Amino acid sequence: MSRLGKRPIPAPNGVTITVKGQDVSVKGPKGTLNFRAHDDVEVAFGNGELSVKPRHETTRARALWGTTRAVLANNVKGVTEGFEKNLEMTGVGYRAAMQGKNLQMQLGYSHEIIYQPPEGITIAVPKPTEIKVSGVDPQVVGQAAAEIRSYRPPEPYKGKGVRYAGEYIRRKEGKKK
Repeated sequence: MSRLGKRPIPAPNGVTITVKGQDVSVKGPKGTLNFRAHDDVEVAFGNGELSVKPRHETTRARALWGTTRAVLANNVKGVTEGFEKNLEMTGVGYRAAMQGKNLQMQLGYSHEIIYQPPEGITIAVPKPTEIKVSGVDPQVVGQAAAEIRSYRPPEPYKGKGVRYAGEYIRRKEGKKK
């Protein structure tokens, strides 16, 4: 039995949840998210709560039960509060700035890197060495942050590069004479 899957998801004030068959639509103050549940899982909305149950007692249905509930809980959280990832830049001359909606970065290459964010993602640069990626869908927010980090991942000798805020970089010792 999935302990997480058993818990119903309460619908906060200002959030509208619509269930039509396997399609679940969550609409809130920050936007709208749609999700299609797997056929092995049954989704129901009633009394201001969203509940998820497995249709069969198979291993696959029980595995999808908790996963579906977690995705729907993230959708409800996303349309009310939103999700955010913070990135830090470390290195001499490494900096970022906004160029309209696009992110312009200088990461030690001979050219500037311009990142165009996907739909529904907002990027802010509070300091030249900090980047905030925010949006309603946690998967898209994480993917955008990972793409920005992939332009110059942190290296283990000096720690230079783009890293997540609070990420620990395991350092290596350099050459010995």
